[in-house]
Amino acid sequence: QVHMAESGGGLVQAGGSLRLSCTASGLTFDDYNLAWFRQAPGKKREDVACITWNDGSTYYADSVRGRFTISRDNAQNTLYLQMNSLKPEDTAMYYCAADRRYCYTDPRHWGQGTQVTVSS
Repeated sequence: QVHMAESGGGLVQAGGSLRLSCTASGLTFDDYNLAWFRQAPGKKREDVACITWNDGSTYYADSVRGRFTISRDNAQNTLYLQMNSLKPEDTAMYYCAADRRYCYTDPRHWGQGTQVTVSS
């Protein structure tokens, strides 16, 4: 059974930083594209960042490019999202996801989410 669990969320002031982690079990971690999504209350889910399984290519939403960095540690089965220069509009529930084929299209496996709140 696949299990993914996010951690590292919290309350931070605008301009601050947080690092999210997502630990996975029950899957061959190296074989999966891994992505971060977020959803704020009353808004649609947003693709944030993705890192591929084969060559580690990374992709970012325009809204976070240059401020967020996605990375993975296959030995630790862990995905990271380093978030710098946080803005109030980054406030959302953040989810990690894994899929063998795609970055953002209907990922097969999801975590439960971790809340990030950025105060102005």
